[in-house]
Amino acid sequence: MRVFFIGFGQAGGKVVDMFIEQDKKSGMNSFRGIVVNTARTDLMGLKNIELKDRILIGQTVVKGHGVGTDNVTGARIAADEIDSIINSIDTRGTHDVDAFVIVAGLGGGTGSGGSPVLARHLKRIYREPVYVLGLLPAPEEGRLYTYNAARSLSTLVNEADNVFVFDNSAWKNEGESVKTAYSRLNDEIVRRFGVLFRAGEVSKAGVGEMVVDSSEIINTLRGGGISSVGYAVTEVVSERTKQKRGFFGGLKDSFSKKEKAEEVLMGEDKSAKVIALVRRAMLGRLTLPCDYSTAERALVLVAGNPNEMDRKGVEKAKSWVEENIAGVEVRGGDYPVDSNYIAAVVVLATIAEAPRVRELFEIAKETKEDVIRSKEKRASMFDDQDIDPLFE
Repeated sequence: MRVFFIGFGQAGGKVVDMFIEQDKKSGMNSFRGIVVNTARTDLMGLKNIELKDRILIGQTVVKGHGVGTDNVTGARIAADEIDSIINSIDTRGTHDVDAFVIVAGLGGGTGSGGSPVLARHLKRIYREPVYVLGLLPAPEEGRLYTYNAARSLSTLVNEADNVFVFDNSAWKNEGESVKTAYSRLNDEIVRRFGVLFRAGEVSKAGVGEMVVDSSEIINTLRGGGISSVGYAVTEVVSERTKQKRGFFGGLKDSFSKKEKAEEVLMGEDKSAKVIALVRRAMLGRLTLPCDYSTAERALVLVAGNPNEMDRKGVEKAKSWVEENIAGVEVRGGDYPVDSNYIAAVVVLATIAEAPRVRELFEIAKETKEDVIRSKEKRASMFDDQDIDPLFE
């Protein structure tokens, strides 16, 4: 899948920078991207995005210092400079792109405000689908960030073809430094979506038996709304590794006949391994904790060593997912990769129930009411004074 990433704001820029780094290492050249920001220092901190692909907007308004968590200003600046952003996208080339993916932190100002504006204009200009990967702030980051995220998310759902949500609070570990935490979270994002968006590409390991191409992903996400992604990985025990793992690391040959007999009886159970991996992906830690039984559509992708993947296992895993979601559309397949690991990615599309999103909107509603009350108090405090001002 050929993806054009647009990183909007500081958080989005860092994630896109990591996507491009991963793409360079793999040698696939599936991804291209630009980064847009109102803060010059955030753009200078990137490592893998070329200078010509770092777009600074709003210089006449904020002079390169960012919008200070004001997403209304962020939206206004993006609307004023949308032509220069679209021109930068066109310059990089869009003729072979399968989808646009806008990546943004929804709690800040630039990405939170600018990403819905960009999504609207991309949908108007291009025929390709426009997806958003939105990062939700943790509640402890403050109510202002939660309020921004609620406003941005409610707008994005109407402007984008689908919104992948990544909830920072569900992935934080106690005692982690801020730098370590965000680095780990960004790595989790890139790992999951990197596997998903590369599905269907021809790798050194060949082409899959059940290919998941870009149309499969697009059809899965066509229902709109918000989506969550699950991921699980397991190491493959190769023959060479097996030979080394004898009784306490030695005397392996004496057990080889017994093991071969067991493998015949169990059929090596590759299909059971695939099914277990898909279950772990769907029932484990999702990018957005949600009620998976409310998903309208799903996509199952198993990537890894082709010798360890089983067609029957993938089909049974798809059937299991279908039994556990609200809809009946479950697509899936395999993606052969020369690796010592097997990974399963499960996309739960168009989710109807996510407690974290409900909590987000409730906090945002309370925050709005508190802001209105504070303005009324501030106004009444000075209105009651019977003192003449120095001048009218």
